[in-house]
Amino acid sequence: MQRRIFIKRSALATAGLSSAAALIIPSCSSPSSQSSAESDTTAVASTASEPLYKISLAEWSFHKALFNPAMQKLPWSEFSNKLKNDYAFVIDSDFTNLDFPARAAEMGFDGVEFVNTFFYDKAEDTEYLTELKNRCANAGVQPLIIMCDAEGELGNPDEAARQQAVQNHHKWVDAAKFLGCHSIRVNAQSSGTYEEQQERAADGLGKLADYGAQQGVNIIVENHGGLSSNGEWLAGVMRMVNNPALGTLPDFGNFCLEREAPTADNPQPSGCLEEYDHYQGVTELMPYAKAVSAKTYDFNEQGLEANIDYKKMMRIVLDAGYRGFVGVEYEGSGLSEEEGIKATKQLLEQVRSELAGQYS
Repeated sequence: MQRRIFIKRSALATAGLSSAAALIIPSCSSPSSQSSAESDTTAVASTASEPLYKISLAEWSFHKALFNPAMQKLPWSEFSNKLKNDYAFVIDSDFTNLDFPARAAEMGFDGVEFVNTFFYDKAEDTEYLTELKNRCANAGVQPLIIMCDAEGELGNPDEAARQQAVQNHHKWVDAAKFLGCHSIRVNAQSSGTYEEQQERAADGLGKLADYGAQQGVNIIVENHGGLSSNGEWLAGVMRMVNNPALGTLPDFGNFCLEREAPTADNPQPSGCLEEYDHYQGVTELMPYAKAVSAKTYDFNEQGLEANIDYKKMMRIVLDAGYRGFVGVEYEGSGLSEEEGIKATKQLLEQVRSELAGQYS
């Protein structure tokens, strides 16, 4: 039986948090990261004719369809190596990144969130990016984010490796700008003590945020394992950097601090040994949020997420003043990818309808 340890810390009060402006879209920001004048001129309030939030689709929801099935069984080190050296092996040619915008539109989504591992070798291919941008326009969906992995640790303890990771992400900032995305999503991997990792991550993220600011593209960090799944730690990194181009992407489900170790029989273990409180973590990250990831795994007979109270989560999101896109990211196995995506979208729509009269 898995040992699940929920870390409880004092709650960060959400009362009084106001909607503030990101570089590109309205979002929740640290009060210290922007002037009141910026907030007055760029913050967008919800009106009676507008939904509380729009719903986008994260491309990772289709990762089984997009990846060669053989990729599912590879440990991360081999997975990353394939991305960099044998990319023809990676993608299932029957469904590719170029097909994603139309598929999302067919399912009723207004925006799309790309993942770089599905077009890992195309970041600097302007012909490809032009085609992708045109497909978004033809489908009538808004490109929002490129989620970036496998480009090095932005909190690497080695300064040279950390700087190389920053440089590796520049091309994705440029690609996001070309496509019209407001942000790239990055990770805050590091090693060392709690304080050392904060300092190292703040250094790498701060340098990347400086470049993002120059290009008009936000750098947003997801709770994505290790100390980045500790809401208090990641919020501390945001405060250390204090750059309006840097923010968070709170994910409802990614709060595992320590996972089971891989073995020869199970190279990609899913068991979590230590977990941070999900609601606490989202509360701590929302003041810096420039996007939100609605993760789902399983559904009960009533169509509700079996392990995450979505109405409670969306109250936390809305109480923080956030009115941007909420991205569907289905990662379960009980339903097909398409069925899981539809179930998550329906749940978000249901909660939005139930909460509509309580927020303005």
